[in-house]
Amino acid sequence: MSFQVFGIPVSRGVAIGRAVLVASSRVDVAHYFIAPDQVEAEIQRAVRARDEVAHELTALRDDLPEDAPHELAALLDVHLMLLHDEALTGATKQWIVDRHYNAEWALSAQLEVLARQFDEMEDEYLRERKADLEQVVERILGALAREQGKAPVDASSVVQRDFAGEDPLLLVAADIAPADMMQFKRSVFHGFITDIGGKTSHTAIVARSMDIPAVVGTREASRLIRQDDWVIIDGDLGAVIVNPSPIVLEEYRFRQRQSELERARLARLRHTPAVTLDGERVELQANIELPADAAAAVDAGATGVGLFRSEFLFMNRNGELPSEDEQFEAYRAAVEAMKGMPVTIRTVDIGADKPLDRMSASELRHEHVLNPAMGLRAIRWSLAEPSMFRQQLRAIYRASAYGKLRLLIPMVAHLSEIRQVSETLKRVQQQLTDAGQAFTPVELGVMIEIPAAAVMLPLLLPHVDFISIGTNDLIQYTLAIDRADEAVAHLYDPWHPAVLQLIASSIGQARAAGKSVSVCGEMAGDPAFTDLLLAMGLRNFSMHPSQIPSVKQRVLRADASRLAEALPQLLESPDPQRTAALLLTSKRGNTPMQ
Repeated sequence: MSFQVFGIPVSRGVAIGRAVLVASSRVDVAHYFIAPDQVEAEIQRAVRARDEVAHELTALRDDLPEDAPHELAALLDVHLMLLHDEALTGATKQWIVDRHYNAEWALSAQLEVLARQFDEMEDEYLRERKADLEQVVERILGALAREQGKAPVDASSVVQRDFAGEDPLLLVAADIAPADMMQFKRSVFHGFITDIGGKTSHTAIVARSMDIPAVVGTREASRLIRQDDWVIIDGDLGAVIVNPSPIVLEEYRFRQRQSELERARLARLRHTPAVTLDGERVELQANIELPADAAAAVDAGATGVGLFRSEFLFMNRNGELPSEDEQFEAYRAAVEAMKGMPVTIRTVDIGADKPLDRMSASELRHEHVLNPAMGLRAIRWSLAEPSMFRQQLRAIYRASAYGKLRLLIPMVAHLSEIRQVSETLKRVQQQLTDAGQAFTPVELGVMIEIPAAAVMLPLLLPHVDFISIGTNDLIQYTLAIDRADEAVAHLYDPWHPAVLQLIASSIGQARAAGKSVSVCGEMAGDPAFTDLLLAMGLRNFSMHPSQIPSVKQRVLRADASRLAEALPQLLESPDPQRTAALLLTSKRGNTPMQ
């Protein structure tokens, strides 16, 4: 039966494929693909874990005292029966063989299939056996975790599979942790669907960075969609169509082909300089997360890296921080890959939606109790961990000897934070000088993502070389909206007058002070805001490489001076989005807005 689920569209386009469910579990489950030559070994892992659990259950049953209730022995027999049931063990093996899932993922995928079958049984006694099945599976997952020493999966080990001739896969989950997203980023999924999240949740950002359709905040998708269902993701409307009819399927396949043709057309702009109709040069830079992403930035025609999110070097490491040398090699690789173009490295922004598994028990406890977006994160965490912070800064400065580097400090709200950073930089430079390490001058910048920073910008500007406006958090903090919470996602409004006035004021003050300014939040990569940001005087945009062609097209068709004439009226409007549609259209160059 065909049905639809609706959510928040966060990455445009159409994706068609079979659903892959990542089910929630009380036991942490690693999700990754294995290489073809690892299939048999992975099956044996599952078999050994099952046999270990069978031995445990048998020993428990055999050791029951004589006066133990008969029901207890019967329950253990039920668990043993479920443990050896071909519907569980045989199908788990098939997931490993057919999909190349790791054993944990295969087992949890089959649990999801069987659990739904139990839910549909009319007999109440049989329905309640689902709890027994879950207990058995969690015992097996526990055995698998013990065998692995609970070691996380190294992102570099995730296998790139060639699915030529096979059905495309779409990932469906209640939510996807950033660490998992970094693994799936190197994987085979053609689209994402999650129950929770908003337009700037991490899942949404990564989906856009991969240039694949995604719908978040569906609330019920992971419960309603079954493993292997045929699914269409309409990333433009925020619709998910499950088991579509042949007519609907063909219509969406046509839209897919049209989208591919448009991408190919835009790709021809790659080497065209981004210059407005009135001759204003605009820098279109890239946001990256790992050094390997720099190649895509160059290929897309980026004129530099406006945001290197260094925190992703700290993830999936089982609590171990990257060494100074390891960070240095990563930063140097990114700098060298950009071939002389500038690279802006943001110091580690751990916290909020990107917790670090190394955090202490007390910090993790606070992460669950309090609002992590307003807790010990970003520069606050760095200043609280001075040894770690100095290590990162040394690595960045060492990499500066290989190209143009800029240093960006996130979540600044106090002038004292910049002063502490400056003192730390002096100490780091002296350490490198004493050690005979080469480095070159590094420009210092701050992110404007807290309203306090935007309001006190005149006090900050004398102490920095540039600013970068992080619109995602700036909107979140200005409007008091948790951007990952779908319950209030409709209130997350980039067009809110207060947001626009803070952005326009920050750009204007930086330019008046002779300091460079960029926008590296999601607004920079959204063509709907290109004209508006040009009108505000922005000449440096930073976005994911996949978004550069469409933004460049808007720049090439814009007359910046004429757009600027419309800005005062727009900022005074109670409905900026509607006003922008009218004013900016009338102030564009001869080519109409598209």
